[in-house]
Amino acid sequence: MSGANGSKVMQTMSGIIRLFGLMLATLLLAGCSGGDQFSDLRSFMKEVENKPRGRIAPLPEFESYTTFTYGAANQRSPFEPPVIVAQKSSEQEKNIGVKPPQNHVKEYLERFQLASLAMVGTLQQDNSTFALIEDSQGGVHRVQVGDYMGDKWGQIESIEDARVDITEIVSDGAGGWLRRPRVVELRGLQ
Repeated sequence: MSGANGSKVMQTMSGIIRLFGLMLATLLLAGCSGGDQFSDLRSFMKEVENKPRGRIAPLPEFESYTTFTYGAANQRSPFEPPVIVAQKSSEQEKNIGVKPPQNHVKEYLERFQLASLAMVGTLQQDNSTFALIEDSQGGVHRVQVGDYMGDKWGQIESIEDARVDITEIVSDGAGGWLRRPRVVELRGLQ
């Protein structure tokens, strides 16, 4: 009998533990559901939902961009010294044969204004001296005496260590042409 009694006692104990667990779970659920701790949040949400809806202001009218056309591109640059035009004199008689070269194939550096070019060094190969000229786009080009550069038919007359002497052909303002000496100095000496 003691074996059968022991088994009944075990079943009874097991039933008590289950009952105790069920009561504990019921008490925990009752404790969690007691009191509404989010009632203030719910009432605020209802209050916001009941308010009248606002209106969004319409976008402002788009004003289109008006372009600006620079109309003085064909005039003298204000950053270059003006050409001094002498009245008809003996100097103009000296310039009678001066005119831009005919059938001249433009070289690369003739695309740029002379003021935008800078000398950055010299180079000697064999018995020839070359100047290294940097354009406004950052490219470096090798030139020698006789080459053209600048947008006014500027021909290189001489190359020295710190400068390049150039002669440009410019309008004299009276339908003729005159020679104008220019200098491109080594960068850093200007």
